[in-house]
Amino acid sequence: MSIKEYRTASEARGGLIVVRDTPGVAFGDRVRITDDRGATRDGQVIRAADDEVLILVFEGTDDLDLSGIWVRFLDQPVEIALSPELLGREFNGLGEPRDGRPPVLSNLRRAVSGSAINPAARTYPREFIQTGISTIDGLNSLVRGQKLPIFSGSGLPHNRLAAQIVRQARLKDEDSSFSVVFAAMGVSYADAKFFRDEFASSGVLRNVVMFVNLADDPPVERLTLPRTALTAAEYLAYELDRHVLVVMTDMTYYAEALREVATAKGDVPARKGYPGYLYSDLAEIYERCGRIHNRHGSITMVPVVSMPSDDITHPIPDLTGYITEGQIVLSRELHNQGVYPPVHISPSLSRLMKDGIGKDDTREDHPHVAAQLYALYARALETRNLASIIGADELSERDRRYLKFADDFDKQFVGQGESEDRSIEATLNLAWELMSKFPRDMLTRLSETEVAKYYQGSA
Repeated sequence: MSIKEYRTASEARGGLIVVRDTPGVAFGDRVRITDDRGATRDGQVIRAADDEVLILVFEGTDDLDLSGIWVRFLDQPVEIALSPELLGREFNGLGEPRDGRPPVLSNLRRAVSGSAINPAARTYPREFIQTGISTIDGLNSLVRGQKLPIFSGSGLPHNRLAAQIVRQARLKDEDSSFSVVFAAMGVSYADAKFFRDEFASSGVLRNVVMFVNLADDPPVERLTLPRTALTAAEYLAYELDRHVLVVMTDMTYYAEALREVATAKGDVPARKGYPGYLYSDLAEIYERCGRIHNRHGSITMVPVVSMPSDDITHPIPDLTGYITEGQIVLSRELHNQGVYPPVHISPSLSRLMKDGIGKDDTREDHPHVAAQLYALYARALETRNLASIIGADELSERDRRYLKFADDFDKQFVGQGESEDRSIEATLNLAWELMSKFPRDMLTRLSETEVAKYYQGSA
């Protein structure tokens, strides 16, 4: 740790301060700032030059008198203490306790600015993860090591869905449940309390590490929080051999904090004012999850991305879709109809689903059931649009069957209780129950063997 302190701060703007005449300072160094009242703030060097450095102050620069502050460069990066005692605890974005309990004591400390997994060391994501939610397990299956974001809109129940996934996620053929790293950025006090109470009441809190940044906490702390959370996840996964599920909400708040800091730094803006490096910055976070050769543990990520004005082409969901392996899209129309979870099947997708389902993973009929459900629902949506134009009374008998299927699918398959944990067998059996309302000759994507074994109709 440096014994030198500087009083050469010359400028403060948007959570940043400029300090001049500080030779030998490196990018990423941690900084301790002390004001004339003895209060301290933490920071990190985000730009270093011979004549001046730019420091990101995690607690913000409000009420900071530049003429009275001392700046000490600690010659070390931002680090977090790592220990199995992390489980069951709640921290802020810097890894400091928020639960009123003492800090984690450990000789093992690691810099939070980790890097993406080397592609040569990666193992292809496989093994079905059962979330207990039919629209995910049946049609957009999550596999171990995958990145599967939830695209939502303002007022939609993405937090309730994320909490349900945390409570219910498990590997189908293993008794041990996931260890969960939960990272919340810019959430309200009520949302933070909701998550805390949900995890405590369901009994999973002892297996969860929470990192929370509230809406009235410094926005710049949100830039460190996901990296701190992922550093904890990497320790649990690759050193303690645990299966780790990382749930992040809301990445849009993270991106907005990044835009705020980029604007204060003077970076050239791109789409909607976000910096041009938004894509690489998000990729730096998302690509830290996955599976590694010869390691039992894994990191699976479910980030929540809220879409401003429900616009899926907004830069944040748009770029997230390029980096991740699919998306779960929530529908405002279904939500207004009282359907929970309001998952919009048509734009939702899991690109790795095929590698985690089938005879040895879920059930032999799963791939064909998913394909048949998609085909029937797509035709049913076309029929629903036609009925809105010419009226349901003008539809043929076959079209009315499709219309009834769409209604039953939304209510029975998509809709389920917030505490309802469906097994994959229950999900597939429900799918057969819905498909069996059609004659056998209309189920063209299913094999004859599957129809003979699971078909529940009379035709």
